[in-house]
Amino acid sequence: MPLDWDKLRVFHAVAEAGSFTHAGDTLNLSQSAVSRQIQALEESLSVPLFHRHARGLILTEQGETLNRTVREVFAKLAMTEALLTESRERAAGRLKVTTTTGFGSTWLAPRLERFLKLHPDVTVTLLLDDTELDLAMREADLAIRMHPPRQPDLIQRHIATFGWKVVGSPEYLRTAGIPQRAEDLDAHRLIIYGDYRPPVDDINWLAEAGRRPGSPRRAVVEVNSLPAMLRAVRSGLGLAALPDYMGDDLAELVPVLTDLKTPKIEAYFVYPEEMRNSKRVAVFRDFLVAELASGH
Repeated sequence: MPLDWDKLRVFHAVAEAGSFTHAGDTLNLSQSAVSRQIQALEESLSVPLFHRHARGLILTEQGETLNRTVREVFAKLAMTEALLTESRERAAGRLKVTTTTGFGSTWLAPRLERFLKLHPDVTVTLLLDDTELDLAMREADLAIRMHPPRQPDLIQRHIATFGWKVVGSPEYLRTAGIPQRAEDLDAHRLIIYGDYRPPVDDINWLAEAGRRPGSPRRAVVEVNSLPAMLRAVRSGLGLAALPDYMGDDLAELVPVLTDLKTPKIEAYFVYPEEMRNSKRVAVFRDFLVAELASGH
C-alpha cells in the first residue's frame, strides 16, 4: 500500500513538534484529527512510530528512520517549489547557459564571479559548444549566439556587435615580417577555423581577404576551436583573425592590418517563451548588457 502524502505531512509535523496539540496548531487541525492520522499511518505500516508518555511523544527507532527520509523529501519539495515559483524579488536556482567555446571560455567564464556575487542564490551551469543546443527541448535555459537565432519560436535580443583582430606573436612577426596589405597574407602562415559547424558566420574571412571570392588561401592549420587558434598564434605558428571580445587574451599579441575591412559578429541573447518570466534569466540578461556596455 503506497504511503499517503497527507499522513506523512501530519507525521512530519508531529515529529518536529513533539506533540499532537502543537502539530495540530501548525496544521490547523484538531488534536483528535492529528491523532487519527498518525494511528492510521502506524496501522498501514504495521509499526509504532511514537512512544507516548506523559510529557509528550518520542519517535521510535522506526519513526526516526521514517522522519529522516520525510524531512529530506519535504526539504527537497520546498526547494523545488521555491525554484518553480521563483521569487520576483530575488533570483534563485540553477541557470543553464549555453554559448560558443570561444565566447564562453574567454569572455563569459571570467565574469561569472561578478554575477554570482550579485546573485548568490543562483548557480550557473555553463555549456560550451560550437554546435547549437536545442532550447525548445530544454537542453539549456538560454543561449548567447554569435548570429541571429535560426530556431523559430525563441525570444531574442541583440546584445552586442563584435569585430575581429588579425594577430600574430612578436616572435612570428620578427621572422615572417609584418603584412602591410591583405595581399601580403599570401606569404604568411594562416590558422583558420576547421569547417566543422563554425559558431560564427564568415569565420574564415581572412583566408579570402585580398583575393578573388572562392579562391581562399590554404591554411597551415585548421582547428575547430577559437581558444585553440589563440594558443596556436601565441606559440608563433602564424596569423589568425580572432574576435575582439577575447580582449585581454589578445593583449600579448601584435595586431596587424588594422585598417582592413572586416565582417561583424552580431551577438544575441536567446531563450524559449516559457522562460519569459524567469527572474534568473532576467538578471543574467541585465548583467550581460551592463558588462558589455561597460567594456570591462
